[in-house]
Amino acid sequence: MAPGSDTSAEAARTGPHADVPGSGGARVEDPAPSHGSGTGGGAAVAAPGPARHGPLGRLRGPGLAVLSGLALAAAFPPVDAWPLSLAAVAALSLLTRGRTVRQGAWTGLLFGLGFFVGLLQWLRVIGWDTVFGLSLLQALFLALLGGGLAATSRLPLWPLWGACLWVAEEWARDRVPLGGFPWGRLAFANTGSPFTPLAALGGAPLVTFAVALAGTLSAAAAVALLRWRRTARPEATGARDTPRPTGPPHRALRPAAAAAGLATAVTLAGYAVPVPTDADDHVDIAVVQGDVQQPGMDFLGRPMMILENHVEPTVELAEDVAAGRVERPDLVIWPENASDLDPYRYPEAYAAIDRAAKAIGVPILVGALVDHPTREGYVENQGIVWDPVSGPGDSYTKQHPVPFGEYVPFREQLSKVISRLERVPRDFWPGDEPGVLQVGPARLGDVICFEVAYDEIVRDTVRAGARALVIQTNNATYGNTGQPEQQLAMSRLRAIEHGRAIVTAAPSGISAVVAPDGTVEQRTEEFTQDVLTARLPLRDGLTPADRVGSAPEWSLAMVGLLSWAAAILHGRRSRTDEKGNRP
Repeated sequence: MAPGSDTSAEAARTGPHADVPGSGGARVEDPAPSHGSGTGGGAAVAAPGPARHGPLGRLRGPGLAVLSGLALAAAFPPVDAWPLSLAAVAALSLLTRGRTVRQGAWTGLLFGLGFFVGLLQWLRVIGWDTVFGLSLLQALFLALLGGGLAATSRLPLWPLWGACLWVAEEWARDRVPLGGFPWGRLAFANTGSPFTPLAALGGAPLVTFAVALAGTLSAAAAVALLRWRRTARPEATGARDTPRPTGPPHRALRPAAAAAGLATAVTLAGYAVPVPTDADDHVDIAVVQGDVQQPGMDFLGRPMMILENHVEPTVELAEDVAAGRVERPDLVIWPENASDLDPYRYPEAYAAIDRAAKAIGVPILVGALVDHPTREGYVENQGIVWDPVSGPGDSYTKQHPVPFGEYVPFREQLSKVISRLERVPRDFWPGDEPGVLQVGPARLGDVICFEVAYDEIVRDTVRAGARALVIQTNNATYGNTGQPEQQLAMSRLRAIEHGRAIVTAAPSGISAVVAPDGTVEQRTEEFTQDVLTARLPLRDGLTPADRVGSAPEWSLAMVGLLSWAAAILHGRRSRTDEKGNRP
């Protein structure tokens, strides 16, 4: 459907008073046509003229759309005010309600720009042009969402269809272009909220759906209250010809109460979901955070510096073990890029890692960049199991390299106009298998950096036999920007989703140990050298989310898209009927 197409006869009748972004707002209190009582309905469009100046109409406009998007960004870490995710969803529902598809799309675009610029401001380390460029690309998906919300707002049960459309928007954005960019999902703003336990049933998509449904139901309650106010006190809105309701006053408030009650029930539903946390056994671990020279694009420093920063604390830990000050761990975990040189190519890097492993006497999971064995010019981002006796063994290669960060699409063409791409001299080659590694006595699932945001990568790792998860990451480029907190929040959600303890290991922080119930039991500060020791629970059971896989996401997304199709048919039918009734 074309972005500018209309979906109802009612929208066509709004005439010159319709809300066009930039025009200062519509003059409509509740612009959706009535479909009966309850949360699925809406009041009819008010007649043109002074009566159309209402509180909702006065609030509409591009500024409120942008502010609502910024409010959604504040729902995520580091602000971490999750209730704002509900408020933002409700605001977008109200701002697009009864609009044309084109108006809804413009509103969604402005909302998306405010949201993503606020959320992705940590990319300013690379450049503000990167922030705005990626934000605009992602906001296009919110424009489609806005158009869909506008169309389906004329259907009965519109809060349900709106919530499904939120899932559909994330479903698309998580996959395209270039493998998608899942950052900014509603679920990731709710990793410590009443909605979070729902992840154990249907993963992140079910959490997004519940948050969106509670938000759209809240919008329905607001619409019902506005309708009651207009009918109960027409003089307050200027609609003096509006008939007063008959019957007890509380009867007119029933739709608002029903919508608010349903929103509350959806919000609290997560408390009824059991989160499995019982351990089958345990393993003692140590997580080494070695630190880097400085935050930003040039975090590496001189060659071997980061590697030595991880070798020395490991050797010191071994000395503490020998002196009886601490218990010997069963394994040690180093972060992504802990070895800044390929240990297979540089003997000094191999010797340094081997010295640390022999000193502690247990296997080390080492993050390193290694040359591809057969493809000249490519590099692999790996987690390598380094045994104190036999040296390097099994390894996992990152499956989802980051576009423009770890490889450059269309390198030959883009490099001619974007000189900054020279900072990525070689492309990373993706792996093709889940990262299940036997590290000493523990069968761990290795997930590297941004892969924690992708449902299928984490889920496949658990289903392949991982008893706990390790997120090897390197956020040194984005230190002290809020990005490490956003990524740690994803680990909290994944812990509940899969019933697994999660260890996040980062060279500059935040390194952390997350329990299967999502509780952050230990964490480091950024840009400090530190060692965490913990007894990590290992589990074999699968959660319902692991078993159903992506079925909830596909189902909800398809319902959302079908509801939009139904709205198109409804709009065409309405226009046909209107033409047939003309004298």
